[in-house]
Amino acid sequence: MPNPARPLRILLRSAWQTVNIGDIGHTPGILSLFAQYLPEAEITLWPKSVDRGVRQQLLAAFPQLRIAEGELDGDGLPDSDSVREAFARCDVMVHGSGPSLLAIRHLEAWSRLTGKPYGVCGVTCDPTAFGATGSWEGGTLDAMRTTLMALPPGRFSSHDEAVLRGAGFLFFRDTLSLDYVNRQLPGLRHIVFGADATFACDLRDESKAESFLRAHGLERDRFICVIPRLRWTPYHLMNARTPNESDHARDAVNARTRSSDHAALREMIIRFVRHTGLSVLACPEMTYQVELAREQLVDPLPDDVRPHVIWKDSYWLNDEASSVYARALAVVSVENHSPILALAQGTPAIFLRQPTDTVKGQMWPDLGLGDWFFEIEHATGDALWDRLRTIHFDLPAARARARRLHETALRSDREMMAAVASAASNLTN
Repeated sequence: MPNPARPLRILLRSAWQTVNIGDIGHTPGILSLFAQYLPEAEITLWPKSVDRGVRQQLLAAFPQLRIAEGELDGDGLPDSDSVREAFARCDVMVHGSGPSLLAIRHLEAWSRLTGKPYGVCGVTCDPTAFGATGSWEGGTLDAMRTTLMALPPGRFSSHDEAVLRGAGFLFFRDTLSLDYVNRQLPGLRHIVFGADATFACDLRDESKAESFLRAHGLERDRFICVIPRLRWTPYHLMNARTPNESDHARDAVNARTRSSDHAALREMIIRFVRHTGLSVLACPEMTYQVELAREQLVDPLPDDVRPHVIWKDSYWLNDEASSVYARALAVVSVENHSPILALAQGTPAIFLRQPTDTVKGQMWPDLGLGDWFFEIEHATGDALWDRLRTIHFDLPAARARARRLHETALRSDREMMAAVASAASNLTN
């Protein structure tokens, strides 16, 4: 430890955005791990965004949490007193879970300005993501593996390579990312698999969940949750900005696949309702999915099915969603993080991966999701209903399987937390 007279001080770069309950969940997830494995540590969160009530949520759950807000200026220097103080005060910097190495520039600034250790906990690294290769169509995980392994060395800039080689620990949340980085940059220190921190997110809002369920007549274990998704998140619409060429290309993919991607879900809902008489909650993981759920999962349904389907007509935070998922029979999602939040509550989860959704979907085969995982273009209403029917027929067995999957995801947590402490162990004050 840096000094036996005081606790380890950790600077956590996380909280990337609040329009997605998965991105919100990363932060309380890793904070819970710190609390469990490094209970004496002093944590400072350096967030990108903590609006929509997320600041209040975090401080209520972690009252000792410090928050340092600010960014880097054009010279790569902290632009606020609170971030400058955090750089001076903290012993080690941790890049939290996310879709990529979002804060690699911030890790570089930390290293350059402080000389102190740093590392990464639970990210994806996918150079084909976001249309970077000129293709907006993506592919299956098998196709993505072939693409990644065929890429020649030299994909990382010398600057980014230096940051990664200087890291004390690198945990990637899927083995495709892990294999790709190892192939590109052999000899990195302590590079291993480490689950997405959202698996450790245990925040609940029982009051909101109970109130919502009562208002809509939803009973424990007698409804499923279904979450839609477009192949490309329409950030230009969400942020009310003028679309650029890339946005237009992504919009074209969305327009072509918008209905077909949800056809199997609609068929599954019809079969589920007609065979069981139970209910369905069409709900969002991202803000734009509120309307998408109504448009694709509710309005097109037959007259005899639609009354059994409840539309969540507003966005929610991860704590309320987790409490609702905990009471559901199952969660069926085209988004990655609602299944994570569901499994954390012991609720069975079925995930449908879209071709454009980066290689982070590899986390599910890695964890053994098995026949609860589908590439969306291979999913059918019959196959989804078959999985749901099995869950419904023997819910105790399905819940036991969900708990085992969750435990598998958490096995890397102790090693991640030990790596954080070990990276700072040679510091003296």
